[in-house]
Amino acid sequence: MNNPPVRQWYKSTRSETSNQCVEVYQDDDRVGVRDSKNPGGPELFFDGAEWDVFLGSRIWDR
Repeated sequence: MNNPPVRQWYKSTRSETSNQCVEVYQDDDRVGVRDSKNPGGPELFFDGAEWDVFLGSRIWDR
């Protein structure tokens, strides 16, 4: 595919208070996260069940 669809990323509300600059992408099938300071860098994607496990782990809240 020469022109992949443009994703709509938004800054996490938790990033505002902690200055960790996380952006989130969500569509019907998956959730993505990336570093807003490096938008061309790596992106992690999760399906719904994986996202629930990630949030339940609270690893991001340490």
